Amino acid sequence: MGNITLNNVRKTFGSTEVIPGIDLEIADGEFVVFVGPSGCGKSTLLRLIAGLEDLTSGMISIDGREVTDEPPAKRGLAMVFQSYALYPHMSVYNNIAFPLKMAKLDKASIDKTVRAAAETLNLTPYLDRRPGQLSGGQRQRVAIGRAIVRQPGAFLFDEPLSNLDAALRGTMRLEISELHQHLKTTMIYVTHDQVEAMTMADKIVVLNAGNIEQVGSPLELYRSPRNLFVAGFIGSPRMNLISGGEAERLDAATIGVRPEHLNLSTESGKWKGTVGVAEHLGSDTFLHVHADGLGQLTVRADGEFPVHHGDTVWLTPEPERVHRFNAGGEAIR
Repeated sequence: MGNITLNNVRKTFGSTEVIPGIDLEIADGEFVVFVGPSGCGKSTLLRLIAGLEDLTSGMISIDGREVTDEPPAKRGLAMVFQSYALYPHMSVYNNIAFPLKMAKLDKASIDKTVRAAAETLNLTPYLDRRPGQLSGGQRQRVAIGRAIVRQPGAFLFDEPLSNLDAALRGTMRLEISELHQHLKTTMIYVTHDQVEAMTMADKIVVLNAGNIEQVGSPLELYRSPRNLFVAGFIGSPRMNLISGGEAERLDAATIGVRPEHLNLSTESGKWKGTVGVAEHLGSDTFLHVHADGLGQLTVRADGEFPVHHGDTVWLTPEPERVHRFNAGGEAIR
């Protein structure tokens, strides 16, 4: 079981309030991603759940049992860090087996558990190697394997892919998602990369300055951002935000339109503009258009759309996809 409840969890460092007071419910088996910019408190919140930081006030419960004052070892959680924290002199087998040896399990049980974890993570051919003989992705899988054998109530991942190159990050995202489907264990994953959040999570928790801005599924946050912060943070490329007369005509202080919800034409449309930088990605092209009276807007076009730098284009937003926000930055429903 891995149901985790946070009640008015607060954390200060001296006079600096990092987490002002958070309530959150994480259901057993969920894959929950904490996402937000650097310094938003997401790693601190994860460490509070793990017991690596003491709460200033509030309560944390796991499966209905309060663990606020319990040490990490008694919380039944396993943490995977950004740094692999492997023992360089030990083989992959012994790195994975280490927590089981500390728990004084018998050799037969250790061997069975280690080999099962290695098979799950496609590490069986590497059990005799040392970490220095592995790629970054393989080393991260060893760190995950060491967590798996503990059979925790939940896994806590603190930006585990930050040290990997872009291609390997994509591969590891899939592997961790597949692992979650296989194990059905609660996972809490911290990242500043909203693409990781969107592609991996059952539920996303968007954090800003220690506060929860919104909680929901990836599609809920994409389709119905609660405020300007969430609207600008979720989605890649980010949502176009327009203030002034165009927004006021729709009874809003600011309107938002995602790049994929702008129709592009070389003949006619609502907003006239000039093509600036074009980012060609193969199947898609992202055009940065200098729209008259509106500023720079990003539009997603077909990869073969026939425009060049300096061309005149027209953009027309899909009316049902325009987001409206009031002067306080809150969504107008």
